[in-house]
Amino acid sequence: MKNDVEAFGALHVPGQPLILYNIWDPGSARAVAAAGAPALATGSYGVAEAFGAGDGEKLPFADVIANLERIVAVVDVPVSLDVESGYGADPAAVRASVQAARDAGAVGINMEDRLPGQARPLPVDEAAQRVAAAAATGLFVNARCDLFYQTASTDELVEETLTRARAYAEAGASGLFVPFLTDREAVRTICEASPLPVNVTAKPELGTLAEIAALGVARISYGHQPWMWAMQKLKADAEAIYA
Repeated sequence: MKNDVEAFGALHVPGQPLILYNIWDPGSARAVAAAGAPALATGSYGVAEAFGAGDGEKLPFADVIANLERIVAVVDVPVSLDVESGYGADPAAVRASVQAARDAGAVGINMEDRLPGQARPLPVDEAAQRVAAAAATGLFVNARCDLFYQTASTDELVEETLTRARAYAEAGASGLFVPFLTDREAVRTICEASPLPVNVTAKPELGTLAEIAALGVARISYGHQPWMWAMQKLKADAEAIYA
């Protein structure tokens, strides 16, 4: 199953979601895999910060791929890679980057529809072309819709999310990731109408994992939170020692 894209996709079951406690390096990957995770996914923020770089494709892509190769080498479960906005100025470059991820052992990717430094997503047609380029590699493409970035939930945003879901599905995406969303009813509405299995971020506002699952999601991820919590613990322990 480690390199089986279809088997990884089959883990995405609405109401019985795949839970991904995001990792950032081989050590964190081994720890989470040993805890029983059926699959792993990197979070770009944690990976970039672990390298001393900022999020937003500031980490050279060669380092992203080298880190992926080291992760894949130490675990026996499938690994999905966060490629941020695709590390490509156009669809052809996006496809080359995603193909590099596949060659390095990834079974899937997360890809944003918002370019680094931008507050709003790309126009839907342009974003769909980039999704299609990524999907052409055969990987599980979790198309991230960033409409709720720094924005409260509204009926209009939910409808636009569903418009994008349909476009990304037609482009070959395998899943829809809607981060930043903390409105339970909006999550339920999106799950009921989306042609793609839906991924949300675990947030206290959405309830427990069981309560989030009951909304119909197929994947729950933790994003940068595991890295942040680990660093907070490290800092607190160090402060206690050096105080």
